[in-house]
Amino acid sequence: QVQLVESGGGLVQPGGSLRLSCVVSGLTLDRYYIGWFRQAPGKDREGVSCIYSGKTFYADSVTERFTISRDNAKNTVYLPMNSLKPEDTAVYYCAASGRVGVLLVSGYDYWGQGTQVTVSS
Repeated sequence: QVQLVESGGGLVQPGGSLRLSCVVSGLTLDRYYIGWFRQAPGKDREGVSCIYSGKTFYADSVTERFTISRDNAKNTVYLPMNSLKPEDTAVYYCAASGRVGVLLVSGYDYWGQGTQVTVSS
């Protein structure tokens, strides 16, 4: 049974930082695309970043602010987020794909429950 559990969300002021974590069980981490997605109120879910076989991908809106990484020994994928902006406010989801998922929501088969990130002064 595949499970993804996110943590690390919270309330932060603009310019602040958070680190999201996604603990994955039930699959071999380095054989899957592991992605981070987010969904703001009233908006579609969008891809933020993903990692596969040492390659990383980022949405233009987060490049140079977010850095995805993976610890295979802990079956955990991290997303440190710096220089946060109010427009980064959303529920952040971790997802896994055995196909070529990249940043496409439709390319992912397994999803976590999400963690809320709120950027506000």
